[in-house]
Amino acid sequence: MATTRVRGLPHFAVGTVVKGFGRGSKELGIPTANFPEHVVEELPDEITTGIYYGWAKVDDGPTFKMVMSIGWNPYYNNKKKSMETHIMHVFKEDFYGSELKVVMLGYIRPEKNFKSLEELITAIHNDISESDKQLLQAQHLHYKQHPFFTEKSGAQCNGVISNGVVTNVHGKENGLANGNIEQNS
Repeated sequence: MATTRVRGLPHFAVGTVVKGFGRGSKELGIPTANFPEHVVEELPDEITTGIYYGWAKVDDGPTFKMVMSIGWNPYYNNKKKSMETHIMHVFKEDFYGSELKVVMLGYIRPEKNFKSLEELITAIHNDISESDKQLLQAQHLHYKQHPFFTEKSGAQCNGVISNGVVTNVHGKENGLANGNIEQNS
């Protein structure tokens, strides 16, 4: 499976983990961390609905691979757009209320409907596998150490974090020096 290049990536986001629909762990066996509505609403237009991969960090913990669904989850007919992050790590307990930082680096596929729960679960496992493979590439691997993950929220990170959301970072290819963070206020 090849990923598609998307304008607006990499995209950095930070927010407090909120309760989602409660399906990830219970129904799918694939837990997700959900961003609050204001983070979803701040997504730039270039970030369309679909499945993305990148890196994620909870509070001051290590940085892990992640796969994220952005959209309305057609299988469940959601009424609100969501950003659901599956962190590729087994956590011992829930971390609602914790700070979640993510950098979205690539796009896997558009969101779509599925005929069965089993088909949905298979697609998610394929997305996880593709994310794992993509994040081993050098152009993505270095983002695991990006200063964004070590800065405290609201602090300087190659620019300004506004309203809890770094909306976009464009800079040198390594994403570290002279980044320009576009501010939403």
